[in-house]
Amino acid sequence: MTLTMTDSEILTVAEIKEFLKHSSKIIFRRRNRDETYAWIEKVLMRLKYVSLNKPDKGAVRSYIRQITGYSRAQVTRLIGLMVDTGHVEAAQYKRHTFPRRYLDGDIRLLAETDELHEFPNGNAVKTILQRMARTDSRFEKIRRVSVSHVYNLRRTPAYRRTTKRFEKTRPKAVAIGLRQKPQPQGRPGFIRIDSVHQGDKGKTKGVYHINSVDEVTQFEIIGSVESLTEKHLLPLLERLIEEYPFAILNFHADNGSEYINREVAKMLNRLLIKLTKSRPRRSNDNGLAESKNGSVVRKWFGYLFIDASHAEIINNFYFDWFNRYLNFHRPCAFSVDSVDNKGKIFRKYPLKNYQTPYEKFRALPNASRYLKKGLSFKKLDHFASAFTDNQIAHVIQTKRKELFDEIFYKKCPP
Repeated sequence: MTLTMTDSEILTVAEIKEFLKHSSKIIFRRRNRDETYAWIEKVLMRLKYVSLNKPDKGAVRSYIRQITGYSRAQVTRLIGLMVDTGHVEAAQYKRHTFPRRYLDGDIRLLAETDELHEFPNGNAVKTILQRMARTDSRFEKIRRVSVSHVYNLRRTPAYRRTTKRFEKTRPKAVAIGLRQKPQPQGRPGFIRIDSVHQGDKGKTKGVYHINSVDEVTQFEIIGSVESLTEKHLLPLLERLIEEYPFAILNFHADNGSEYINREVAKMLNRLLIKLTKSRPRRSNDNGLAESKNGSVVRKWFGYLFIDASHAEIINNFYFDWFNRYLNFHRPCAFSVDSVDNKGKIFRKYPLKNYQTPYEKFRALPNASRYLKKGLSFKKLDHFASAFTDNQIAHVIQTKRKELFDEIFYKKCPP
C-alpha cells in the first residue's frame, strides 16, 4: 500500500507510537527534498522535540524515518540541524572560484598572435607578446602571462573559437625493446620474427602464420594462431623458442604491437632473451623474415583465405613435419659479402654456400657449445638422416594435400 506524505491527524507522541505498531506494511511516497525538510521541521516543532524524554525522542526518530525513508544517520543530522539553527533546510553550496586574470579579449589576442606566427612555442610567443606591448596597449595584460599558462589558455573555448588549428594525432613512443639491429657476430640464437596473415573474408578473420628465422643459420620455425592476442600468441612464441636446437639470445621484431608489448617483454625477460625492434627508415632490419614470408609461407600456403579456426591443424602440420623439412632437408643460400673502396657492399651467393640450416649450424666453429642441454649432434644427425630429401618432400606434399582437403573441403572440428 502506498500513501502520500500526510499526518494531519497525528498530534501527540502516543499517537506516533500507536501508528508505528501498525505501519510496517505501509509505504509512504516521498516528494521533493524541500518539501520533506519542511515537513520534518513542522513535526519537530509541533511535538516540541527538544523537551521530550529519550524514549519519546526515539519514537519520533523512527516515525520520521518511516515517513521519509531516510537513513538513521540522515535523520540524526537533520534533527541536529533543527536543534542548532531552529530550521531544517538544505545547505547552500558555494563553489570557490578564483578571479579570472585573463579575459576573453586577452585570450583572443593570444590566439591571433599564435595564428599569425604559425603557433610557436611558449617562450617564443611570450617574447612576441612582450614586444607587441611596447606599441599596443591592448597587450599590456596578456604580456605578463607565464610560459606554462600559455598552454593552458590554448585549451580554453575562447582560444579555440578564434583559431583554426588542426593537429594530427601524434604517435606515442613505446619504451619497450631496444631500437637497434642485432649483431650476432657469427653466433646462432638471434631470431627474426614476423606475422603473415591469411586474409579476411567479410567479417571472418583468417589465420596468422608466425614465422621465426635465425639470422646466422637460417633455422626457421613456423607456427600459426587464431589471432594476435596474448591468449594465443604467447604460448606459441614459447613453443617456437623451445623448438630451436640452440639457445635463443635475441628476439627481433618490427614495431607491431603484437610483439612490442609488456607481456611479450615479460616472457622474454623470464627466458633471459634480449628484445630488439626495427629502426625507422631501415627496412632491412627485418628483411630476412620478410623474404622467408614470401619464399616459404606464401609459396606453400598461397594467398587464399583460411579461416582462423584451422590454426590447430595447421600447427600440427608445421610442428610434426614442415619445420623438420625446412631445417634438415631444404637448402638455403648464404651470402658472401665484399666491400669496395667506396664502402659499397656487394653480396654474392656462390653454389658452394647452399646448405640446409642444420648443415650451416653444424659447420659453425665450436658449434656444440651452442646446443641446448640434452642435445647432441649424434642425435640430430640421426634425426636428419631418417629421411632422404625427396622422401621427406613427398611426405610434406602428401600432408599438405591432406591439410588442404581438411580446410577447403571438410568442416573444421569444433
